[in-house]
Amino acid sequence: MSEPLPESFDPALPQDEVELAVEGALRPASLAEFVGQHKVRGQLQLLLDAARIQQRPADHILLSGPPGLGKTTLAMIVAHESERPLRLSSGPAIQHAGDLAALLSSLVPGEVLFIDEIHRMARSAEEMLYLAMEDFRIDIMVGKGAGATSIPLDLAPFTLVGATTRSGMLPNPLRDRFGFTAHLEYYDPSELEEVIARSAVVLGIGLPPVARAEIARRSRGTPRIANRLLRRVRDYVIVHGGAGPGRGGQATESDVHAALDLYDVDAIGLDRLDRAVLDAVVRRFRGGPVGLNTLAVTVGEESETIESVVEPYLVRIGFLGRTPRGRIATAEAYAHLRVPEPGGALRIDDL
Repeated sequence: MSEPLPESFDPALPQDEVELAVEGALRPASLAEFVGQHKVRGQLQLLLDAARIQQRPADHILLSGPPGLGKTTLAMIVAHESERPLRLSSGPAIQHAGDLAALLSSLVPGEVLFIDEIHRMARSAEEMLYLAMEDFRIDIMVGKGAGATSIPLDLAPFTLVGATTRSGMLPNPLRDRFGFTAHLEYYDPSELEEVIARSAVVLGIGLPPVARAEIARRSRGTPRIANRLLRRVRDYVIVHGGAGPGRGGQATESDVHAALDLYDVDAIGLDRLDRAVLDAVVRRFRGGPVGLNTLAVTVGEESETIESVVEPYLVRIGFLGRTPRGRIATAEAYAHLRVPEPGGALRIDDL
């Protein structure tokens, strides 16, 4: 269990340093501390133990799943438990083969390289990565045209940990070069309560079980959201409860309700944008079907945001359905908005 921030935590420290310290403390440092994802944890533990016994870098690891489930934290744990340094990068930052070559050539033996959103790398960089992952070597092209030559460059052995929210966008040659692939699942409410209890200790805020359960219910199965909501509850208690600097105080169930209602997070975790999308489909388009672009214009948001941030949760809880003709609202969506449903409204079991 992580230690809470000490009572003597210096309030005179710059706020950004305080937040960095808190953020670091909220992340579990080992697989034993990591809550949830039991199968993935067991598989990772075996992979790391085997590499340690054989005194070699661990096989390359691909972590896929929705945002906020712990992919970055697991990459940090891989480096920590392997007792290896960690290098952080992201797919959007690697837009040329030269960017990747510079990154790979600077790695030290055994280093763990984490590339977030790896599916967004440039295609030329992906092709260079094939050889680097398999043979720990890259080919540098010097010159252009008929006079161009390829110079091989040996790399230090390393472990690549890739994270993606869209594993289907990875080319098969890249996916096949990972020695271990794991898909992270959404958390159960009981697991989220464990996450919240641990984070509350770190933040120095007291939470009775009923308050933890309320935050868990509104966290959409995602630890990142649970921690974000807990921070807002802490802020509410600090402002309205007179807690000291650097401490969270004691929160009650009514504090949780008041704080999350203030931030427009309803009883099942829907926020303002979720409800705007749902309301548009139900009231403006009479349950649908409605196209994604039309829906995005109606609520004043980018279609990519609707598709990647809003829709997955609404579909998962059975409020929206995707059809070839567009998005449709289910009977459960009508019930949540307290709007009389038309006779043809679909139920979850019909989808």
